[in-house]
Amino acid sequence: MKDFLSITDYTTEMLKDLLRTSARLKSLYSVGGNDLCLTGKVLAMLFEKPSLRTRISFHVAMAELDGGAIYVKPEDIGGIGKREPVKDMARVLSRYVDGIMARTFEHSTIIELARFSSVPVINALTDWLHPCQAMADVLTMQEHCEDLKGLKIAFIGDGNNVARSLAFASAKLGMKMVLATPPGYQLDAESIQKANQIAPGTVTQTNNPAQAVAGANIIYTDTWVSMGQEAEKQKRCADFAGFQVNAELLKAAPPDAKIMHCLPAYRGLEITDEVFESPNSIIFDQSENRLHFQRALLKKLLS
Repeated sequence: MKDFLSITDYTTEMLKDLLRTSARLKSLYSVGGNDLCLTGKVLAMLFEKPSLRTRISFHVAMAELDGGAIYVKPEDIGGIGKREPVKDMARVLSRYVDGIMARTFEHSTIIELARFSSVPVINALTDWLHPCQAMADVLTMQEHCEDLKGLKIAFIGDGNNVARSLAFASAKLGMKMVLATPPGYQLDAESIQKANQIAPGTVTQTNNPAQAVAGANIIYTDTWVSMGQEAEKQKRCADFAGFQVNAELLKAAPPDAKIMHCLPAYRGLEITDEVFESPNSIIFDQSENRLHFQRALLKKLLS
């Protein structure tokens, strides 16, 4: 597989192999070891959306694997696909670097980059998918719950790019996922159908958060207002009232359910500070695991 654009492009065994490699490299680097498999390799990192975790984790991963990374802001190149076509950028970059990581608004941008690039392209987030986040999340779930098979994830909030990628990961890796969203914010029917075609009964939806968290091993939430949706903030906050992950909601969940959030978190909106900082929170473990999964992914695609 040349690229990493969607979890659905990979077989279950390929995903499990990436998870095994992530765990092995995490253990290796934690004791001061190294795997200098990308000596002389360079990754171009294209950003339309700013990020703390994505930028730093990819840059550190390349450095630890003995490669290099170039951070490219939109203004550095006149915008992705604006000053020159995406297909031209892809073909030029392919002659300079060994891989391209892109964080874009439109999913079509990453698809076109991959189509015209002769080097691997990694989807570091689009408005449609966030596969690196979802796989780092799965690595975290595996660490805390051991067996992924049959694990129940309750996703509370917006049926967005993270929810969609987690749905696909659940289908590939034997987990179950219940999404609790306000009316009008559900995950699209096509994505649910796609996940359930991979593994029947993987994904279900409800408008009742308490129903979703009942029996859940993982309770996951995300921002109600993603980048590019700022103009909708007032409406969204009103629509999502009642979908906050708080102490009252957790009364309907098992006492050992783990709390996850892909960050940045807006405490007091989608999650309370009390729950965010609770002993059941594994939020910073999943944030750290962005580095470990992406290190494994870079090793696989670029070495």
